[in-house]
Amino acid sequence: MSLDVIHLPNGPKLLPATLATASLATAGGAAMYTALAAHKAGAKVTLLAVRPTPMLDALQPVAARVNWLGPEISPDQIPKLEIAHYGGGNAKLLHASWGAEPLLTPDYLPQSLAEFDLVHIAALSSAARQREFLDACRARNAKRISVGVYARVVYGETETVRGLHRDADLFFMNENEARGLFGSVEAAHTAAGKWLFVTLGERGVNVHIGPAAPVHVPALPVTEFDPTGAGDTFCGTTLTHWLGGASPIEAARAGCAASAAEIQLAGPGWLLSEEK
Repeated sequence: MSLDVIHLPNGPKLLPATLATASLATAGGAAMYTALAAHKAGAKVTLLAVRPTPMLDALQPVAARVNWLGPEISPDQIPKLEIAHYGGGNAKLLHASWGAEPLLTPDYLPQSLAEFDLVHIAALSSAARQREFLDACRARNAKRISVGVYARVVYGETETVRGLHRDADLFFMNENEARGLFGSVEAAHTAAGKWLFVTLGERGVNVHIGPAAPVHVPALPVTEFDPTGAGDTFCGTTLTHWLGGASPIEAARAGCAASAAEIQLAGPGWLLSEEK
């Protein structure tokens, strides 16, 4: 969970969320987008994240939609990110103040995760922290584990990310991250019994089902306004449709449709709307 400042290709612009705070900070964070997307697709979602008390106005809609667990923090301790988008799916994390995120530890996980169909570990401040959560989830009998990353940890903690990719059941990354981990998008691969999704921006996504050649799922043609959270929206939607009985390819098509809708509005605007 974070509050974000977003810079868009047509010039720096501070975007408010649908329900923004007075500071015009946008509600953000990989976990938030993934959780909201899963909820919108029909999943019952429990979110483990730092929880500001009193709850910030920008995050009230999230709290109303998911079962939110985690350490209580003061509002000024919420992580803050600054992200620049350059068009064509290219983005850069300009600044990250992780605030109270180090307080979020596996100790806050339920003692047993057996009741959950899947646990997704969203991007954290480091891949090493994600590793701690993956190991703890396995020890607490998680049925399936999915992991998402971002470029800074892929290029800065490559071997740790390789371990996450090896040990997760499902893995999500974009093409820049695939180049950092595998050398190229074409070299991306995964093992038998595992799935890898490599998002390609406006070109769609490559779906790797075990060691077989990837299946390409095209994106929907739309006018991009704010691409923040597009990959996480794809992730949460895809996972939920797959858990609901769709094939990985059918689930990815649903994920692409959700991402196409999300990038047409600022922040998590579409995820918080009543539109299906």
